[in-house]
Amino acid sequence: MINYLVVDKIIRDALIEDAPNEDITTNSIIDEKSTATVELLCKEDGIVAGLEVFRRVFDILGNVEIEIYKNDGDKVYAKEKIGFLKGNTRNLLIGERIALNLLQRMSGIATLTNRFVQEMSHTSTKLLDTRKTTPNLRILEKYSVKVGGGCNHRFNLSDGIMLKDNHISAAGGIKNAVLLARQNSSFVRKIEVETESIEMVKEALEAEADIIMLDNMTLDIARKAVEMIEGRALTEFSGNVELSNIREIAEIGVDYISVGALTHSAKILDFSMKNLTIL
Repeated sequence: MINYLVVDKIIRDALIEDAPNEDITTNSIIDEKSTATVELLCKEDGIVAGLEVFRRVFDILGNVEIEIYKNDGDKVYAKEKIGFLKGNTRNLLIGERIALNLLQRMSGIATLTNRFVQEMSHTSTKLLDTRKTTPNLRILEKYSVKVGGGCNHRFNLSDGIMLKDNHISAAGGIKNAVLLARQNSSFVRKIEVETESIEMVKEALEAEADIIMLDNMTLDIARKAVEMIEGRALTEFSGNVELSNIREIAEIGVDYISVGALTHSAKILDFSMKNLTIL
């Protein structure tokens, strides 16, 4: 579920950015009482996400009715008509780019996520996103990962304890970092520790970390780490994960694989609003 109070702010800010005063092109040629219809078309195959966000752009602008023929998570295909809009012509034109940008971005993330999920579907390993998201769009991007079949890692810095390399250095080592985290946070919080070697894995186990991240390890070292951990902590593989190697990583037996590329490198899925007809 998406918090639409947050989404509405994202949309309103985007509309102000795009038309801080008015759409001088549209307003110079279109009467304010004009109405029109237009089709929402998909231009390539993929997984759609963000249809309600698309709709919400026009709800905020007002005087536009929308029929959507798909649901988030559905497969869509090139040249497929997936929606029909009817309403105030000015609002259709003003909202077009913002609505399409959000739909394309979200669908691109869902599509890429689904490709990763399919590569590892024969295992029990779960795919995670990261905090490598577009500033102020995290709620939409993480939602899109879920639509594509992935799972969300922590949503923000208040959402979970992750002791990364700089935290460990600042605390003087893994053992002390875990001890301090445990002393100064709620007992309901799990503690994750980033490790880069077998020696660090041993230290994390001795400190009784709840989750051990295997960061930028070779497959051989990661395999040894999983055998050493032997279920005493959850395991997460991170770093240099691509479509070409995620299957082999998952087969090591890690519980999770996190992939920053899901949100920082996803290509948009192309949509367009075409065939506008003035009524």
